[in-house]
Amino acid sequence: MNAARVRPGTVLGTVAMLAVTAAVLLPLAIIVLTAFKPVSEVNAFPPTLLPQDWTLDNLTRIVDELPFTRLVLNSFLFAGGVTAFALVFDSLAAYALARIDFTGRRTLLIAIIATLMIPFQATLVPVYQLVSDLGWVNTFAGLIAPRAADAFGIFFLRQFFLALPRDLDNAARIDGASELRIFRSIVLPNAVPALLTLAIFTFVNNWNDLLWPLIFTTEREMGTITSGLTLLTGPGGIVPYGVMMAGALVAILPLVVAFLLVQRRFIESIATTGIK
Repeated sequence: MNAARVRPGTVLGTVAMLAVTAAVLLPLAIIVLTAFKPVSEVNAFPPTLLPQDWTLDNLTRIVDELPFTRLVLNSFLFAGGVTAFALVFDSLAAYALARIDFTGRRTLLIAIIATLMIPFQATLVPVYQLVSDLGWVNTFAGLIAPRAADAFGIFFLRQFFLALPRDLDNAARIDGASELRIFRSIVLPNAVPALLTLAIFTFVNNWNDLLWPLIFTTEREMGTITSGLTLLTGPGGIVPYGVMMAGALVAILPLVVAFLLVQRRFIESIATTGIK
């Protein structure tokens, strides 16, 4: 009986893949395991990976010392609100730049792309001043409105819209359809993969953001789960790593659940992207 030969390249590729996978999953494993360690084991040297005495004290402290339910709800409202508005405004701007001919379109596109080179930290002070003048500090309007549109999202959707065939657009215009009708009934249904991809990126980016909600909210009840964890820092800047890891674990669980819920639709959308 002839045994199938295993190519050395296949073995090396498998080993390399397993090594990369282990390197990627190691930080997540440390977060999960440290969240269930008592303080004595978290601060022990040399450190250990597996807890000797499993405990829920770190998770209990988060619930007891923070308005946990409110912080999670705020995170959903902040990240979800930004995602919803960004999809609307980014897609409208991208449609105009990709499918409508008007004077100055190229100049406007260059200006939008140029804003990607400006770090958002450089605009924090003027944006905060504007939000403060409007009386939007410690409000969801102040958190969401400055991020309601994004240059990356506009450019990303524009490139996708350019790849869609124009035959349906032209046929609809001949039948008397308005630009808004073409956008809503023709372009958007064919852009589901791009919209879903942008939605995932936008939601995850804002859910994990620490600096933005930390600056634009000063009240404990208006924080998000990421900014709320900073309240657990002890006197003198002492960081309770076990509690922080438990908080990080709690913060990523909704993202994992959300991805599991949409992964099938996401994969199907990507798989059918090239089908016209």
